[in-house]
Formats: sequence, structure tokens, C-alpha cells
Amino acid sequence: MAYTKASTDDVDSVIDDEYGGMWFLRDALDAEAVGVTVMELEPGARGKEHDHEHDEQEEVYVCVEGSVDVDCDGETVTLAEDDALRLSPDVTRTIRNDGDERAKLVLVGGPGAA
Repeated sequence: MAYTKASTDDVDSVIDDEYGGMWFLRDALDAEAVGVTVMELEPGARGKEHDHEHDEQEEVYVCVEGSVDVDCDGETVTLAEDDALRLSPDVTRTIRNDGDERAKLVLVGGPGAA
């Protein structure tokens, strides 16, 4: 088949409901070269600080609802609805929702340029 369809209903969230939800769709989509994650953050919630230097994964965050702040190696970048941010593998990042409304993002990751 040339395509695979998946939904957040097809997989379990990997974070507690009180923080929002985070659904990894890579396996459900049978994707080989790219990972896709849907993340929802409740007001006051934050993601885990991390980088992808170990696996050389480049990431793109697209904010589809609300707004979030992304701490990138000590600098804060604010993403509003329809904004996108690309992160190189070596950047330490944390997503946080300091707003009053739930935020929703699509996170895409894949191998960075060699």
C-alpha cells in the first residue's frame, strides 16, 4: 500500500492526562525515516528537557493551537498558532505552556543532514 493512515485514537498517550497528551504515531504509520508526534500541553505543563545529539535527529515543531515557549540552549522561542521551529540535533530543548489555554503541536523528526 502506498499510504498508511493513523490517529491519536490508535495509540496510547505517553504522558499523564493532567499534563495534556503525547502520541507517537511513527509505528502506527509504519514510517521508516520520519517520526510524527502529536502533543497537547495543558496550561502550566512542560515537556522533558532533551536533545537528539545521540541519534542525530533533526526536529520540527509546528504549533497548531494555542502557543508555547521552547527553551533552546538558554534562549526562549515563542511559537504561536501556525508557527514552525526547526531544531538541530545538538540543541537542548524544552517545550512549555505558560499560557492560559491548552496548546497543541505536531512534532516531526528525522535524520539530520550528514
